[in-house]
Amino acid sequence: MRGFFAACAHEVKMAFNGDVPPEHKASRISSSQAHKLVKKRLRFSIAFFAVFLAVIAGRVVLLQTVWRDGYFEASVDQRTRVNIIRATRGVIFDRNGNELALSVPSTTVYADPRDISDPIGTARSLAAVLGYMPDQEAKLAEKLAQPGSKFHYVARELSKDEAAVILNLGLPGIYSYTEPSRQVEGGVAQAVIGKTDPDGVGTSGLEKQFNNLLIGADGKSIREVDKNGRSIAGVGKTTVTPVPGDDLVLTIDKNVQYHTDAALLDRVSQLGAKGGTAIVMDSATGEIYAMSNVRRDESGAAIIATGNFAAVEAYEPGSVAKVFSISAALNEGKITADSVFSVPGITTIDGFPIRDAWPHPTMDMNVRTILSESSNIGTMLAGQTISSEKLHDYYAAFGFGRKTGLDYPGESRGILRDPKKWRGTEKYTVTYGYGLATTALQLVAGVNTVANKGVFVEPRLVKATIDQNGKRKDVAPSKTRSVLTEATSATMTDLMREAVCTGTGELAKVKGMEIAGKTGTGYKVQANGTYSTDTGGRRYFASFVGFFPARNPRVTMLVSIDEPSADSRDRFGGTAAAPVFARLVPTIMRELAIESTGPSTGCKAGAANAGH
Repeated sequence: MRGFFAACAHEVKMAFNGDVPPEHKASRISSSQAHKLVKKRLRFSIAFFAVFLAVIAGRVVLLQTVWRDGYFEASVDQRTRVNIIRATRGVIFDRNGNELALSVPSTTVYADPRDISDPIGTARSLAAVLGYMPDQEAKLAEKLAQPGSKFHYVARELSKDEAAVILNLGLPGIYSYTEPSRQVEGGVAQAVIGKTDPDGVGTSGLEKQFNNLLIGADGKSIREVDKNGRSIAGVGKTTVTPVPGDDLVLTIDKNVQYHTDAALLDRVSQLGAKGGTAIVMDSATGEIYAMSNVRRDESGAAIIATGNFAAVEAYEPGSVAKVFSISAALNEGKITADSVFSVPGITTIDGFPIRDAWPHPTMDMNVRTILSESSNIGTMLAGQTISSEKLHDYYAAFGFGRKTGLDYPGESRGILRDPKKWRGTEKYTVTYGYGLATTALQLVAGVNTVANKGVFVEPRLVKATIDQNGKRKDVAPSKTRSVLTEATSATMTDLMREAVCTGTGELAKVKGMEIAGKTGTGYKVQANGTYSTDTGGRRYFASFVGFFPARNPRVTMLVSIDEPSADSRDRFGGTAAAPVFARLVPTIMRELAIESTGPSTGCKAGAANAGH
């Protein structure tokens, strides 16, 4: 290009001096022809320059308009560093204002590969502090050397001291920032509250259910740096302030939850059981005071579980279901508390033997005795006084086969099949707790219908929300529906009082408080599809559900023990679960200021052996 311009200039000079180029002399062309040729080349050169300048001008225009954003972003990216400032997640309080879950400051250490000149050496230094294996160190070095990479986590949720060990290495490109880390105070109600991931997003339980309310809006900090990644002196930071999340007020009572956890944990440990569940509920409002879950870990130790099995795991309830089938027959006017049935110790239906809860000859039993002694066949005879369709409708009204209304993540609806699909013995066994499956939450809510004068009230865990301005908003009361008449409810309460005073629930008695309740001992279905193990043994699910004070209920409570030792007498609802109920009643009375009903249990003299 430079030679072309020089040639053009030379020809222009010769043209002005009247000289003819040698090649033109050789061709013996005239002077006028030479001038014309030079002018033609000159015009071509000028046109070329014009096009060239137009292209340059066009590119300048494109750089300032169409391409501006891309180049500007690249420029900004090269000289700025952006740190996300995590919003503080809302606090979760118990009903009395005690903190249950809150965010505390933690340190995150990260790498900016753009500022790292020696990825291998940096990875080696970090690996020594973090205790990495060689393969982990190699992966880290690969991440730090990745072209175009701007950010890589080194370690998260560290204490200040832990972070200082890394930062004191003085490695270029290794930085830190503070972000909130979620903690549950003392682990109380951990299973109900759930968990968040390291980014503060709810992944289970109430943390997941109310994530959008709790999470808030993140902010950010922007600073300009030099080529070595150091902040440029005299250039200020730009900061967008994060907006904290709203707070959540639960119905949980921290003290009641703590004592419920402790009592259940002790009992599961004593019985060598697989696990256990306990729920304490306000009889009138449906508010949950405590929801406890215990399971054995891999080492065999009983621990407070991190999963809320009370809401997500369903099982056949066993004899507690007798409350519902007998209530239905009473409410339909088909039986009374004094109706008498001739009850055999064993009967055969469709070739399948059904045995009563204890061996006995055929004997007359009234409904009081049937419920108090937990007779399977007696309950079956009472339940047969109404149709399968009507019984199914009552079970549905008590809340079975549907979710409770909590909208809790992973909540089970249990199993309640269409009565047209009940086959063989199922049409009869469903009256005493086999052929349907319920969660512990459904079961306590169903029994609470009797305590609440025949009105079903949906259980709930959230009492109110508090926004960032401190304004509290109470949630709407739980939905209700009428299931039983008050008269039926009163009769059932009387029958359940007898079950505690003289029947299978004797070990639930408490001095100073009148208790109404029902035991339940269910066989668990095994992997072989039967209720017997391959060696002929049984596995049990033992429960007790009751309420107090019996005549004016304030609290309804369920205790279930999963797989107590099959060789122990303490494998029944009346022996495995009822004692936990009795242990908790005085504590709950004290915490909720429930007055005593008198100096005694309120029962008449005489009692029966506890059992099913």
